[in-house]
Amino acid sequence: MAVSVEAVKALREMTGAGMMDCKRALEEADGDLERAKEILRERGVAIAEKRAGRETAQGLVWSYIHHDGRVGSLVEVNCETDFVARTEEFRSLVQAIALQVAAMAPRYVSEEEMPPGEGDPRELCLLSQPYVRDESRTIGDLVRDVIAKTGENVRVRRFARFELGRYDEPPA
Repeated sequence: MAVSVEAVKALREMTGAGMMDCKRALEEADGDLERAKEILRERGVAIAEKRAGRETAQGLVWSYIHHDGRVGSLVEVNCETDFVARTEEFRSLVQAIALQVAAMAPRYVSEEEMPPGEGDPRELCLLSQPYVRDESRTIGDLVRDVIAKTGENVRVRRFARFELGRYDEPPA
C-alpha cells in the first residue's frame, strides 16, 4: 500500500523515528497510524535488546527539587557518547527520570536488583513503574524509546531521593 507523505510526517512527529522507518511501518500497518506506532515500538524494543551489552561511559547527572523544597532527587543516566548526552531527547529522558524518582520513591533501578519476595516491582523498581505523566507507559518504555531514537545504549545507573526530615537506609 502506498502511504502519503503527510502520514509519514505525522508518524515521524509522534515517534521521532526516521522517515524510512515510519514509511515502512505505515506500509506494514496498511496506513493505520496507531498500528504503525506499535510496530515502531516493537522494533525499538528489539534494538534496545541488541544494544544492551554496549558500554555506557557518558551521560548526565540531573537533579529535581519539588516546588515546595521538601523533596528532591539526583539521578545518573548513561549513554555511549557525549553527542547523545547533549541531545534534547536524552535530556528530556533524564529530567523525566529525576521527576519520577522524586514523585514515586522507587528503591531499585530494575527488577534484577530487587531481592526476591521484596514486594511489587511496579512500586519498588524504577524501570517497572508507570510514568507519572502517562501511566500507560513505564519508565523502561521511555528508556527504550530513547535507545530506538538515538541508536545507542542508555542505562539508568543510579539515583537518590531526598525528603525533608526522613532518612531511609539504602538497600544493601
